[in-house]
Amino acid sequence: MDRSAGSPELPATAWAVLGVLSFEEELTGYGVRQWADHVLRFFYWSPAMSQIYSELKRLERVGYAASRSAPADDGRTRRVYRITAEGRDALAGWLADAPVERPVLKHAPMLRFWLGHLSSPGPLRELLLEHRAASERAHAEAEYARKVSEQVPSWAYAELVTRWAARRHAAERDLADRMLADLDALARRGEERS
Repeated sequence: MDRSAGSPELPATAWAVLGVLSFEEELTGYGVRQWADHVLRFFYWSPAMSQIYSELKRLERVGYAASRSAPADDGRTRRVYRITAEGRDALAGWLADAPVERPVLKHAPMLRFWLGHLSSPGPLRELLLEHRAASERAHAEAEYARKVSEQVPSWAYAELVTRWAARRHAAERDLADRMLADLDALARRGEERS
C-alpha cells in the first residue's frame, strides 16, 4: 500500500530533518543541527545550517512542520519547529514505502590509496595510520552517542543505530589494520623481485 501517493517529492535530507522533529520535541534549526551532529552524522550526514533552514521552510510550506516564535533564555525570540500530524503520517508513509537505496560510499583514503602507483609505501602507510586513528576516534564518538541514547527510552532505535555506527567504525579501523598488513606484504613482494 503506497501511503505516500500524492505526497510532495522531498529529498532525503528533508525526510531526515522531519525525522528529527518526529521525536515530539519543538526544536530550533540549531537544535535540529545538534541532533544531526549527535546521531544523524553516523549513518547519513550532518547537513549545513543553511540546508536545515531550507528544509524546515520547505516542510512548513507543504504542511509537514509548523513553527512559532518562542522566548529564548537570553530574552530574544527564536523560531521553534514541530512535526504536524500530516507530517507524521507522511513520514510513516515514506518509511514504509520508499525504495531502499544502496548506500553510496565515498571513501577518500581508499581513493588516494588506489592511486598508490603514483606514490610510495611510506606516505601510503602514513595515510592508513591517519585513517585508522580517525576510525578509532569515530568509534569512540559513536560509542558515546550510543551511551547517551541508551539513557532515553524513546531513543531505543537511535541507540541501535549508534551501536551499528560504533561497530562500523571499529570494522573500518580493523580494515585499516588489514590494509597495513597488505601493504607490508606488497612491499616484501617488491623486495623479493629486486
